[in-house]
Amino acid sequence: MYEQGSSNYGGENGNPPSDVQNSEYRFKRDDIPHRSYMDANFVPKSEEQSTPRTYYTPPEKPPKRVKEKKHGGLGKFIAACLVCAILGGIGGGAIVATQIPETAATQDGSKLNITDSSGTVNTQTASPVAAGETLTGAQIYSLGCAQAVGITTDITYTNYFGMQSTSAVSGSGFIVTSDGYIVTNYHVIADAYTGGYKVSVMLYNGDKYNAKIVGVEESSDIAVLKIDATGLSAAQLGNSDNLQVGETVYAVGNPLGELSFSMTSGMISALDRDITTQDQKTGQTTTNNMFQIDAAVNEGNSGGPVYNDKGEVIGIVTAKYADTGVEGLGFAIPINDVTDIVNQLITNGYVSGKANFGITVTTVDSTVAQYYNMVEGAYVYSVEKGSCSDKAGLKVGDIITAINDTEVKSSSELTNAKKDYKAGDTVTLKVYRQGEYIDIKVTLDEAVPTNSSQKNTDNGSNTQNGTTNNGNSTLPTAPKF
Repeated sequence: MYEQGSSNYGGENGNPPSDVQNSEYRFKRDDIPHRSYMDANFVPKSEEQSTPRTYYTPPEKPPKRVKEKKHGGLGKFIAACLVCAILGGIGGGAIVATQIPETAATQDGSKLNITDSSGTVNTQTASPVAAGETLTGAQIYSLGCAQAVGITTDITYTNYFGMQSTSAVSGSGFIVTSDGYIVTNYHVIADAYTGGYKVSVMLYNGDKYNAKIVGVEESSDIAVLKIDATGLSAAQLGNSDNLQVGETVYAVGNPLGELSFSMTSGMISALDRDITTQDQKTGQTTTNNMFQIDAAVNEGNSGGPVYNDKGEVIGIVTAKYADTGVEGLGFAIPINDVTDIVNQLITNGYVSGKANFGITVTTVDSTVAQYYNMVEGAYVYSVEKGSCSDKAGLKVGDIITAINDTEVKSSSELTNAKKDYKAGDTVTLKVYRQGEYIDIKVTLDEAVPTNSSQKNTDNGSNTQNGTTNNGNSTLPTAPKF
């Protein structure tokens, strides 16, 4: 099972419960080794705050006995040599000081700053550099700092004790226009989109903005955000169709939601991987084409940019393979696969031309099929009145077992098969109904976001006890088609 890469502050064991989707919801916090950080203010737990800190003090040694020295000509000669050496060192130091820049290390609290002769402090800047030719790792990082962002959603949920709790879900993204449009993974902001929570975006310089969800494309795991800012550094998109195994790549993001603006490097390990990811909240799986990288990615990296050595974004970090003994198996969505999706989300708020059945389905697996004397497939849970499926005669209780020549054994397989068709296409569904198979021809509708889903993009409401503040229930766990 491939699990989605990247990000949350919450986790298992009550932080939050399993029905709350974590942004890097393909991970469990228990799967990550315990991180231990120790700073200058660390105090062992065994020491009370009211007691002074303990420090190691070396044992006192008895003073050395000073021997009485005789005064003589040899001692005077040695002293004269030492004086000459000291004077020579001072003079040589003065000469060298005129040839090189002066540096001085100054201690400021717990931070060590290196100051040049002008008195200014050297720090990492987020100024972008010109792309188009091969860049150094430092230049790539400079681009990443200017273009990558951190994304956080504070979600409210009811814990096992019936009390309201808050947990932070975090991920990454990158700027695609100078006026504040940002691309990330859908699963990074899925809780905010379905629950009406606020999304915050943080830039490298520390500026923080409330973001609007412009549109999402769940099947491709893509979302577009908008912040009220101008003059931003937009990423330059490369051509992912020209990728080759062995090319150097760089990933910039916020691993663990804490280590902001970290960069890792590696190479492209493979192309055209069909990666299946699973939503732990609904059990829904989605298969997308990705390329494989060995640059380290962790929780919080999801939605962040993958750069080539020219400083162009050629992919979006989305998933990693998580298992004991597995290292360096990260996956990214090729940027060419989502460019049109992003443009349509910015222009329309949704992707036009997408096929829609107008039904809600759930999976009948082999165990359920055997127990209830049914067949495996996508069980029709509901049919939207007036939809193409309703007009074609599809009914509640039907089990879809194939679409054209593609076998269907689950709702996920129906989702993945539907991506091969567009609105207006006519398909033949093989349906199991009351002990027999029938064929039903359906001319697919266009999938358009409903008003209820569009209202969530303004992040103006909070979800409590499974309902939004307008009293409507949240989206059902059974996927819609």
